[in-house]
Amino acid sequence: MNTREKILLAALRLFSRRGYDAVSVEQIAQAVGIKAPSLYKHFQSKQAIFDAILAETAQRYAAFTDGISVHTGTPQEDSQTFARLTADVLVEKMRALVAYSLHDEFVSQLRRMLTLEQFRSPELSALCSQRCVTQLCDYHTALFARLMDAGFLRRGDPAVLAMLYDAPVLVALGECDRHPEREAELTLQLEAHVRLFHRTFAAPAQERTGTSERKETP
Repeated sequence: MNTREKILLAALRLFSRRGYDAVSVEQIAQAVGIKAPSLYKHFQSKQAIFDAILAETAQRYAAFTDGISVHTGTPQEDSQTFARLTADVLVEKMRALVAYSLHDEFVSQLRRMLTLEQFRSPELSALCSQRCVTQLCDYHTALFARLMDAGFLRRGDPAVLAMLYDAPVLVALGECDRHPEREAELTLQLEAHVRLFHRTFAAPAQERTGTSERKETP
């Protein structure tokens, strides 16, 4: 790990425990084992460090999801991938995503920091909503709408369906943050949730439109 990465991780650890405003550049430098002037060679300010943390976390998450063929791009691109997934495959992808979200230090510490700061800073409150809720629900709303149009999901309100799908995952992540010992139990509950969702809302093959079937033919 190079000095830049050490600075980002040390800052994020401090932010997630004490809050953004309570942490100084000098404290970050001390946690890394360097002097503040050396830190300024890498980042001009504490805000610059925070901005780099956001960029690093987003890059790491995108690289991970690309590796398990989830969120490969836009909902338009992903709809054809998800249309062919079985309940078993969806469960495995959900388990991988939950484990990553809980155990990647950048992702988990940023989530904890935003949870801590959401009632102190309007800006970080908005960022918490966007990163932890809105972004995921908006993605699935658009994805489910396309899957409905293609005949792979039963017709309904895609935004409501996204809330039904995402809410248990978000609740489980928060509960695991507070009680890590419940991870195995809650992961099993999420597995049951994904299977129930697939069984309830996936359209049987005979209900799919002729147009969508023709699109599936090589």
